[in-house]
Amino acid sequence: MNKLELISALKTKADISKSEAAKVVQIFFDSMADAMADGERVEIRGLCSFFVKEYKSYTGRNPKTGEKVTIKPKKLPFFKAGKELKERVDQ
Repeated sequence: MNKLELISALKTKADISKSEAAKVVQIFFDSMADAMADGERVEIRGLCSFFVKEYKSYTGRNPKTGEKVTIKPKKLPFFKAGKELKERVDQ
């Protein structure tokens, strides 16, 4: 399911216009992204959680030249499925 299909499903199930459904979905995604950018964890009970993992700087290697390269510290978003979602998918 992509974003457009999600908007369509919300429109049908909530009996609202497509533009209202699109606005709701955009607000939801923006709120999640803003929270994660602020370092907060986003948890949707029974479905999943999103969190940011921080990585320290380390020395890596350029696979093409073999030269040592310093990798800058970074933050990456992670997704973890909830128990109910895992059980529902595994039926």
